[in-house]
Amino acid sequence: MATPEKLLVLYTGGTIGMQMSADGLAPASGFEARMRTQQASENGSELPQWTFRELLPLIDSANMNPGHWLALRDEIIAAVQADGHDAVLVLHGTDTLAYSAAALSFLLLGLDVPVVLTGAMQPAGVAGGDAWPNLFGAMRALYRGVAPGVHLYFNGQLLHGARCSKLRSDAFDAFQVLPRQRQAERATVDARIDFRQPRQAVNIAVLPLHPAVQAGHLQALLASGVQGLLLECYGSGTGPAGDEQLMAVLREAHQRGVVLAAISQCPQGHVQFGVYAAGSRLAEVGLVSCGGMTREAALGKLFALLGAGLPQTEVEHWLARDLCGEMSD
Repeated sequence: MATPEKLLVLYTGGTIGMQMSADGLAPASGFEARMRTQQASENGSELPQWTFRELLPLIDSANMNPGHWLALRDEIIAAVQADGHDAVLVLHGTDTLAYSAAALSFLLLGLDVPVVLTGAMQPAGVAGGDAWPNLFGAMRALYRGVAPGVHLYFNGQLLHGARCSKLRSDAFDAFQVLPRQRQAERATVDARIDFRQPRQAVNIAVLPLHPAVQAGHLQALLASGVQGLLLECYGSGTGPAGDEQLMAVLREAHQRGVVLAAISQCPQGHVQFGVYAAGSRLAEVGLVSCGGMTREAALGKLFALLGAGLPQTEVEHWLARDLCGEMSD
């Protein structure tokens, strides 16, 4: 884990570089100059050499979508393979920061450089704010050496890119890795699913189960052309298995090729279908357990696997196995 010799700072927008507009805070260009001015007052002895690039158009991360994940992936791979960068620091808004970190964890499997994402709860320049500490803290972490893979740096902590979630909207320690059971089989990643595999956009959706959910709700969602559905189940992976209409909708969707994945909606939960009969019935209609994965990780993993063009059975195979530490300690 050597000090990067050619770090790319990739700016996507987000609060960290926002400035006031007539409508409120909005993404703004010109952040490189502000960074270099601020660096002059930092301890530069532990900062790597860096170049700067904007991923246009700059956005508020509330507008992030899977198309942006693919653009980020392509930009990072090109920066490493074509331009010789040996590390990438992505500046990103906090609303969807954990989602992008998770998606990139699976879209960049096997890329042998560290990729660190960071952002801020307050814009750069706010007195006592977290923008400069997060940005230069991430750069110092890279200077000291960060393992290849995707990471999220926030509030002085370097977090696993496929394990963290945003848990607070009003504090600097907004991102955490909660303890969840991670005991899945560790897989050997091959070229079918690593960064070398071209990716395409796919239609995926998330549905939290709740007492008011109806078969018609699920049917309408699946009718939108969903290729993969992530169900947020109760507890250890239960749901309304006594609702025969809802179960029939799930069974029919699986039979026509939709990948059905399951996580626990409990913040520190995990799916273990065999504990309750209600969970076993969900497995019988085709749901695959994602163990203790977070919503962000399971969604990003489902997107990356389906986007690689794999058939349903192969997607299900990889979903149930650990690819980068998302399911195994």
